[in-house]
Amino acid sequence: MFKNKDPRAKNKHELIAKYRKQEPVYLNNTKQKFKRINQQTASSSLGLEAYSGSWGEEQTIHLLRRTLFGVKKADFKHYKTLTLEQSITELLTPSAKPPPPINDYNGLNEDFSTDPYTALGDTWIEAPYDNDFEGGKIVSLKGWWIKNIINQEANLGEKMLLFWHNLLAIQTWDVFVGKANYQYLEMLRTNNFGNFKTLIKELTLNPAMLFFLNGNVNHKDAPDENYGRELQELFCIGKGADANFTESDVQAAARLLTGWVIDYNSIINEGIPASLFWEDAHDTNDKQFSAFYNNTKITGKSGADGANELDEMLDMIFNTNELAAYISRRLYNFFVATDINATVEQNMIQPMAELFRNSNYEIQPVLEALFKSAHFYDAITMGVRIKNPAEFTLGVWRTLEVVPLSGESIQTNLQMHASFLWTMSKMGMEIGDPPSVSGWTAYYQAPQFDKSWITTSTITQRASVTDAVVFGYIWVNENLYVGADLIHFLEGLNNPGIAEDMLVESTQLLLGLPASPDMIATLKAILLSGQSTEGYWTSAWLDYTNDPSSTAYRQVLENRLRPTFQHILQYAEFELM
Repeated sequence: MFKNKDPRAKNKHELIAKYRKQEPVYLNNTKQKFKRINQQTASSSLGLEAYSGSWGEEQTIHLLRRTLFGVKKADFKHYKTLTLEQSITELLTPSAKPPPPINDYNGLNEDFSTDPYTALGDTWIEAPYDNDFEGGKIVSLKGWWIKNIINQEANLGEKMLLFWHNLLAIQTWDVFVGKANYQYLEMLRTNNFGNFKTLIKELTLNPAMLFFLNGNVNHKDAPDENYGRELQELFCIGKGADANFTESDVQAAARLLTGWVIDYNSIINEGIPASLFWEDAHDTNDKQFSAFYNNTKITGKSGADGANELDEMLDMIFNTNELAAYISRRLYNFFVATDINATVEQNMIQPMAELFRNSNYEIQPVLEALFKSAHFYDAITMGVRIKNPAEFTLGVWRTLEVVPLSGESIQTNLQMHASFLWTMSKMGMEIGDPPSVSGWTAYYQAPQFDKSWITTSTITQRASVTDAVVFGYIWVNENLYVGADLIHFLEGLNNPGIAEDMLVESTQLLLGLPASPDMIATLKAILLSGQSTEGYWTSAWLDYTNDPSSTAYRQVLENRLRPTFQHILQYAEFELM
């Protein structure tokens, strides 16, 4: 549909060579990056007890880096004025529902001339199904999601949406109904901070999930075990040492769920995907579960009453201790670290699980406790998680505050967001389409976990992305490349005209942890380009601010900033959060 163009102009490397004589930083430092990223950190003995240490910039930026996609200067400046309690309250305050995706795909490709049901600029979420345009709608949906991340308010909403999508995964290309995929995402968003039991019931009856895991063909004469298995193995109980559900439990769940199907008339005629309970397809026999579920027997019901068996099964699943522990581990893996040893299990996971159960499976109290915990702010939990491709790519875009496209068509904006989509896909993460219903391996596959984001291929892909952002070679279309305006970024800092202050503040936002004196010295040498005094930079900055219309003054700054920021973004620390 959209061409996967190389996001680099032909003369990119020649341009970069003007600003540096050394070999590309990412080639020199690849081995060093692997060494840094593969280091094992000591385990924290702190737990879910409330953090009582000092609350300053280091703790604030750690919290923001884990809960947002990149940290903008304005985000940091605002949250520095808040207490820990106030910060968590704001982070857990949902944003308003974003406007729905629109038809921005008309005319982008010879195969997509004019959608007969949706005009350019109008939303397609209730338009009739049209196989010829569902692919365009899916790319439009993913571009809309990327736009929401880039323009996110400074709260946990967008990061939490990615957490749920990874845990309760579908593949949008497999579903291939744009409005059903949109409905799935909005179902997750609505339940972002809400009740997990409610979310699981809505997920079970969601048309996209019914299609993706074959619920729509789950019939009493041929029960399909797909969703009944994943409901337990991936969504609620997991596969840990204490997850002792049996194959017979999977079979019983499959029989219990027979009859829940997609109402195709609602998609074709009304434009709103829906599910329904088809009484004649439901298995009315009793469903016997194993000792793991206290030998629960759910009495088979006929007619419309058969639909009530689902609530009984969810009550049974949520009565296990393991469900709360499993979800607590998944939250810990996503927001804190991948290593859950016996100490972490005792001091963090089990207390989180107890809180989750006691809160009637409301997710917000668990998030509050996690982000207020002493363990979360232990120094050895900072800078130990490898960024996923969305955090890496969209995070640097947000932090450097790349100016949005203006005066461009809505199709051009979609092309920009699609460029991010394919770029992240090359690095192992196409949002909306994890590799399987298990989500991305970085969040469950031991012992590799998040190290799976880094390979000999993706490490250079990541370096190419940051180079392209710094030097303005993010590909949008044949006629348009975009990138960061580093001078604009500096204008939001406190002391951009003082070399050391500017570098300390920039590295704080981009790397999180305080930069070492050696790092600042190295960056200063690049910035000053061999000049002996820092006054060289101050003078150049003052020349520009006194006459910002001067192309020559701007060029002097850009010639110094581009190689400097390129170097910052090639540090191993930038891969981590």
